[in-house]
Formats: sequence, C-alpha cells, structure tokens
Amino acid sequence: MQALAGPELLSLWERGASRHALDRSALLAAAARPDWPAAGIADRPLGQVNASLLRLRAATFGPRIDGHADCTQCGQRLAFTLDARVLLPATADEDDAPRTTEAAGLRVRAPSLRDLAGVATEADAERAMRALLARCTLAGDLAQVDDAALATIEDALDALDPQADLVLALQCVACGHAGQAQLDAGALLWDEIDAQARVLLAEVHRLASAYGWSEAQILALSPARRASYLALVEAR
Repeated sequence: MQALAGPELLSLWERGASRHALDRSALLAAAARPDWPAAGIADRPLGQVNASLLRLRAATFGPRIDGHADCTQCGQRLAFTLDARVLLPATADEDDAPRTTEAAGLRVRAPSLRDLAGVATEADAERAMRALLARCTLAGDLAQVDDAALATIEDALDALDPQADLVLALQCVACGHAGQAQLDAGALLWDEIDAQARVLLAEVHRLASAYGWSEAQILALSPARRASYLALVEAR
C-alpha cells in the first residue's frame, strides 16, 4: 500500500471535507484500493473497507494509533495506544473471503457502507440492528427470530467479517469498569488527513509568501527539504 503524497492528500481532503462520514469512507477506500471499481465500494463488505482504510493509515501515518474513549460507567477519559496491524486480517486476500453465512435459519451477507447509510437515521440501537439485518438477509424470515437467535446471527456475522466491527476492550483506571470502545476506521483516517492537510496548507502559505513558489512546486519538495526551507524562513 502506497502512502498518500502531499498533492493526493490535499485533493482527498478537499473532496471529502463536505461529505457525509460514510461517503467519505468510500472516497478514502477508493484511494486505498484503486483496483476496486469505485462505484462498487459502498456495496463491499464493511470489513474489507475498514481493512483498506487501516492499511492506508498505517502506510501514510504509521501503524501506531493513539486514541481515547470515555468510560460508560463514570465518564473518565481513557487513553489507549495500539498497533493498527493487530486489527488487520492475517492474510491480505480478504477480497476472496466468503460474503455470506447461515445462522438461526437465515442466510445473511456481510453488511456494507450502503447498509449502514440505510439505517443511519434510526436512533434506537436494537431497531437499527434489526433493520441492518433485514437489509442483509438473503433467505429466511427475520420476523420470526427471537433475541437469542438474533445474538447467534450477530456472532455469525462477526465471524464472517471480523473487521466490520472494530471493538476494543478497555478497563477504566478510575472505577475499574470493564467496557468496550468502537474504533471507526474512516473517522480515524480522516481526522489525520484533516490535520495533515492543514499543516501542509500552512507550509505552502509560508513558503509561497517567502519565495513566490507555486503550491505544486512546494508540495513536490521532500518533507525534509520543505522543513529546511521553513527553518530558513523562520530564521529571517
């Protein structure tokens, strides 16, 4: 996976800034996997999309992830650090992995970004899950599924597409509560792209003001050379 160069990063930032988060994830996945037809990314298994975003983030910003989550018991802000590579599948051929499974009398497929968008306005978590499963049910009667069978189906989908739901186990240092935090691969990558884009724009502004260079000329410089010129400008 190739890291995002400055011009490409700024282009993605410009195109993604006004998009919905799910549309933005599709845009970033298209950059991560140019071999995927862009029109079909929203229908790919969510785990494939998440894996592509994590790989692009690791290639561009490094594998270390520093994050935080609030304890659901006491509200304490918890910091965590992990290596993005532990969240990735053991093999890189997940494109060929099965996309459907059977559980509790239903045949279901792995959910996609389009499915998430279809239930995004549902505020109730249980109704949202059932609506998501309804979209993903290929055969069988979901209306006849009780809560126990629903849990079985959710477990089967987790096994089918492990990277679809990136959940971290956390323990609160304040109250000891053992909880979970969900990692949004698209939001994680976008936040870093947004921050880096603003840094690049500030660097372009300073160097263009000092030397009259164009944005393209400045971004063509290596990060080391750009930093050296910036140091000279600051030393004036």
